[in-house]
Order: sequence, then C-alpha cells, then structure tokens
Amino acid sequence: GDEHPDTLMSMENLATTYRNQGHLTEAEVLNVVVMEKRKQVLGDEHPDTLNSMANLASTYWSQGRLTEAEALNVAVMEKRKRVLGDNHPDTLISMENLAATYRKQGRFTEAEALEAVAMEKRRQAPV
Repeated sequence: GDEHPDTLMSMENLATTYRNQGHLTEAEVLNVVVMEKRKQVLGDEHPDTLNSMANLASTYWSQGRLTEAEALNVAVMEKRKRVLGDNHPDTLISMENLAATYRKQGRFTEAEALEAVAMEKRRQAPV
C-alpha cells in the first residue's frame, strides 16, 4: 500500500535518483509526499521521518533554497539530538549537513564551529 514502509523507501530511493540526475522538482514532490506520510504514520521524531526531512533538505539545498534547507537541517539536528543523542552518527551527519548549508550561505564561522564539534565527537567515538 501507499503507506507501507517498503513503498515509502522505494519512493525515497526514486527521489534520491531524481535529485542525483538533476530532476529536482520531481525529487521534491516525492520527498514531500514521503515525509508527510511518515509523519502521519510514524510520528515527527521517528528516525525514518527524520531521514525523510533530511532528504528534503538536501533537495532544497540542491535547488538553492538555502533558507528552507537550513530550517529543515536545524529541525532534524535538534530532533536527532533529542531522540538519538548528541554522539549518534546520524546526529553528527545532521550537524555536517547544517554546516554545509552555512558554508554555502557564506556563514563560515558557524560552519566551522559545527564541523569542529562533529569532528571532535567522531574522534571520541569508540572504534
């Protein structure tokens, strides 16, 4: 069905393919549908929902819609910190994604600060 996890994963994979091919409008449409369905079915803070939000942020980033990408990246990072913890690899990826957005916006000091924190947390992680 339309809300089955496997269906949503397939839709998200197709959206990623579209984004990688430069078909950004098609990617955005699918990203939004998947994110909304996951919010409905799984809730706002489920890891799969957060992945969908991060993927939509990546599409916005690729479209040059940096304000929207930033807002989603901040939300994903904060929710991942709360749900997964400050040191979880997905949380660190969120920090790096937000840093990349700041970099593209010319906000180099903010980007550097996030990158330094993420690097230090990765350094401290057990092997």
